[in-house]
Amino acid sequence: MQVTTKAIVLTSIKYGDTSLIVRIYTESDGLKSYLLRGILASKKGKVRKALFHPLSQLEIVANHRNKGSLESIKEAKIYYHYQNVHSNMVKNAMALFLAEMLANSIHEEESNKELFRFLEASLQWMDIHTEISNFHLYFLLLLTKYLGFYPDLDKVDAPYFDLLEGEFVSTTSLNPMLYGENISYFKSFLGINFDGISTVKMRKKNRQELLQSLVLYYELHLQGFRKPKSLAVLNEVFS
Repeated sequence: MQVTTKAIVLTSIKYGDTSLIVRIYTESDGLKSYLLRGILASKKGKVRKALFHPLSQLEIVANHRNKGSLESIKEAKIYYHYQNVHSNMVKNAMALFLAEMLANSIHEEESNKELFRFLEASLQWMDIHTEISNFHLYFLLLLTKYLGFYPDLDKVDAPYFDLLEGEFVSTTSLNPMLYGENISYFKSFLGINFDGISTVKMRKKNRQELLQSLVLYYELHLQGFRKPKSLAVLNEVFS
């Protein structure tokens, strides 16, 4: 079946000498993997290598057989042109990290238009704003709403957050916990929007610790989740 859909690139891996396998989150069908034959050898055509940077927002014309195998793309074009996501060092490092987080977190081959709209709008917000040092923290927190493990806020005034249970608690246990300064910063992100993230003033050390805790939160709640290799690069950029 031929489909025309918006799509967000997650990963691309070289296959053989001239081809790519790309994983893309589509508005029409959720996560899809495509084999782009000969794309590395071709300088012409309607599908070009330069389109498939991590988090590029495309419109694609694809053939979906929906048999669990690699699909094919007939045409592709950028529908949202980033101003500097791929040219700004900090934003590019953040894009690589978030693309890897998404690739390790999303596995459903079915349409989820709310999730797609969240990804589309939030990435465009990052593109046009300059104060983004907290963007990845807030993005990952909001993403848990769509993945099914957003924190339980019933006891939000409690002094600890149990990462395994996903809830605020009054006493510690052997489970991994958020506490002290970092839980205060964590709570600061609850109930705000992207325009408010710059009001959360954090030291670099706390930002890195909170990010490590959020990645662990994903590990604890998503089966088969792998810690992103690009996490170290992102921490280096913000150090």
